[in-house]
Amino acid sequence: MKKKYLKSVMVTAIVVLFAACSDDYYDVNTPSNTATVDELRMQDLMGPVILSTMQGQRSAELAFGNYVQNFVSTGGGAIGQTTASGLWSQVYLNVLPNVKIIKDKAIESNAPHIGAVADILTAINIGIATDTWDNIPFSEASEGPDNNFPTFDTQESVYDQIFAVLDNAIAALEAPDNSSFTLGDSDLVYGGDMEKWLRTAYTIKARYQLHLVNKGIIPASDVLTTLEGAYTSTEDDFQVFFDERNINPWYSAEVLARATGNLSNDIASQLVSSMNGDNYPFEGGVITIDPRLPLFAENGGEDEYKGFVSGSAGLAPDGSEANSRFRTDGYYTSIDSPLMLISYAEAKFIEAEAAFLANGGTTTSVGSNTVAYTAYLEGIQASMDMYGVDGTDYLADGAIAVGEAGLMLNHIMKEKYIHNFLNPETFVDFRRYDFSDEVFVGLQIRQEEASDDSDFFGQWFRRAEYPASELNRNEANVLANQELPIVPVWWDRD
Repeated sequence: MKKKYLKSVMVTAIVVLFAACSDDYYDVNTPSNTATVDELRMQDLMGPVILSTMQGQRSAELAFGNYVQNFVSTGGGAIGQTTASGLWSQVYLNVLPNVKIIKDKAIESNAPHIGAVADILTAINIGIATDTWDNIPFSEASEGPDNNFPTFDTQESVYDQIFAVLDNAIAALEAPDNSSFTLGDSDLVYGGDMEKWLRTAYTIKARYQLHLVNKGIIPASDVLTTLEGAYTSTEDDFQVFFDERNINPWYSAEVLARATGNLSNDIASQLVSSMNGDNYPFEGGVITIDPRLPLFAENGGEDEYKGFVSGSAGLAPDGSEANSRFRTDGYYTSIDSPLMLISYAEAKFIEAEAAFLANGGTTTSVGSNTVAYTAYLEGIQASMDMYGVDGTDYLADGAIAVGEAGLMLNHIMKEKYIHNFLNPETFVDFRRYDFSDEVFVGLQIRQEEASDDSDFFGQWFRRAEYPASELNRNEANVLANQELPIVPVWWDRD
């Protein structure tokens, strides 16, 4: 069924791009056989919006995965500033105009549950957009030809809207829907299961509440309350799978590109060293690597996995040649691999962190309570379950089984970092803790030898610049909000 889902999306997506604006001016170049907005059903639009949402997440990771040292460019290169233009295109061209149409049609059709899904997708997209650029167009973003120069909303106000639309979605999904409208196969994630969408709304809300805990705006206890309605198992994971006809984009960009001699990425030492015992030496003598590492990387058959130091021109942390590259048939780099947005395991790590902080924990404190430690262990087990590996020996090792009295924030964040491989949420986590090597053990800023960075060397990047396309089209508003890429976003400022 995955193949059928994606095939239908690819066909519909061609139509939707033309359907996003209805002004006569934009109809000049519209093919004669293109469906109009009135002719399209909510279901016709939902699949392409979901797929564009997932592609936007991947575009963000392409921009920031190098910053958080999930990967480096070929041979260890560290990238400089980014505009994350692929994410901007997905959010503002493919998602927001079309999700507004879905929402409007849901209201007209009295289909509140489909409207709630539209709200959740809105929150996801404006959330990653504001975390990427800080201030963004939103309140005027979907006015199309009526307003080609939208003003930018502050990140603080966008966060208010994130919580507002998620609360609307939760209220709608917890109430009955007496309409006859269903999503069915057009829902590429849950096949129309509204209970899973409800749990998604709670989980996404908890993720964004957590962003504001260190800011002092939301107490950690509120995050724990929200999580009571969140994901309950890996069956709830928000992911979209690909197939042999519509291949996974990581497989295309990494595996196929490398096989054909084109530029690709290599696996960074921060990730590998968090999984091979370097940063957290294993104590039991039973395991030597995290069982998830071979699902992410291959090492050419050598005895050890050695990741590429960011900006090092091909070296591992010990000064020898690095050897870890994206696995040819890895969990995220096979033809039919999924793109992941948020998962049950992440929900458990959110719970562990929130409970740790609510208990008075800091970046350096040792020890917490049963809630934090149990959620930490459950998150690891959920991650092992999702990746399909046996985590028994790993969970029993003393480096992981530290006990309530030995739990530190770095244990929780290390596991979340590993689990969320290729997830742009990690860039948020790194910024929330100021790229601390106490929280992300072993973390070092990119080296200069192979760094595409002449202006900001020695400083961490904290945001993207606005794309040139928006600067050219909406110059005054872009310049009024543009900051250097090393300037913290609103929730990251003291």
